[in-house]
Amino acid sequence: MATITNFLPRVAPPSLSTLLHRHTNSSNSLFPILPFSIVPRPKPQTTTKLPSFSHRTNFVVSKATAAPGTQKKATENDEKVQKVHSIVEFDEALRAAKNKLVVVEFAASHSYHSSKIYPFMVDLSRTCNDVVFILVMGDESDETRELCKREKIEKVPHFSFYKSMEKIHEEEGIGPDVLMGDVLYYGDNHSAVVQLHCRDDVEKLIEDHKADQKLIVLDVGLKHCGPCVKVYPTVIKLSRQMADSVVFARMNGDENDSCMQFLKDMDVVEVPTFLFIRDGEICGRYVGSGKGELIGEILRYQGVRVTY
Repeated sequence: MATITNFLPRVAPPSLSTLLHRHTNSSNSLFPILPFSIVPRPKPQTTTKLPSFSHRTNFVVSKATAAPGTQKKATENDEKVQKVHSIVEFDEALRAAKNKLVVVEFAASHSYHSSKIYPFMVDLSRTCNDVVFILVMGDESDETRELCKREKIEKVPHFSFYKSMEKIHEEEGIGPDVLMGDVLYYGDNHSAVVQLHCRDDVEKLIEDHKADQKLIVLDVGLKHCGPCVKVYPTVIKLSRQMADSVVFARMNGDENDSCMQFLKDMDVVEVPTFLFIRDGEICGRYVGSGKGELIGEILRYQGVRVTY
């Protein structure tokens, strides 16, 4: 897990505009690319290796007889999860989703962990109306085996996340909490957290809140950063609870060149980094994914005395 870095010096903090243009106005235009330090999450030992795709019949599927009335109920409960049976159906489902987040579970009938995580995906499909959920049973047929081979799926349960037909993230052997965190992180379009996509967005946000003097908490991360995903549900929750006094925003540095340049100009070398901005000035920062520490720092920059 990332550690807390030292806060800015006690001297008067520089304005954001000064920081933004520090390197632009410098005679040395070659700003070094700083490596991002991300501590990867350990992979849980809850995966099942898929048999070789070269075999035509790898699985024996046992079909249990449903109790009277239960089959209809099960169908109704997971009706929002699309079942895909071939490469053609899979590609068409991604195309139809357009720019929505698509969450695909690659599973197998013999996998205990696939059967355990699937109900949680069904629950998410009922509440996340702007996210498309797809199930692929890798051992269903030769066609689904070919799909898994194309998508380089070797173990199940395997979750892949797509946007605009592009794979943006994937996980193996995850639990419900991580799955929910991933869906929130990669599919958030409607929360109170302001999504920033370039330097101009940051400047506009700051200008919009100079009058109300609200504290701006800018969550800076990367798309494939485990700790960034882990802390994001807390950011969403805080954005609702503190809406009267704090503005929460997010930027992924690897979204485009403008975002990456912004991270460099802000001297962000570890993610997630939270920048605290008030009256157009950066008054501090916190590096890490600790929920308690983040809340404590937000309260501190709101003038609440916090003792660690």
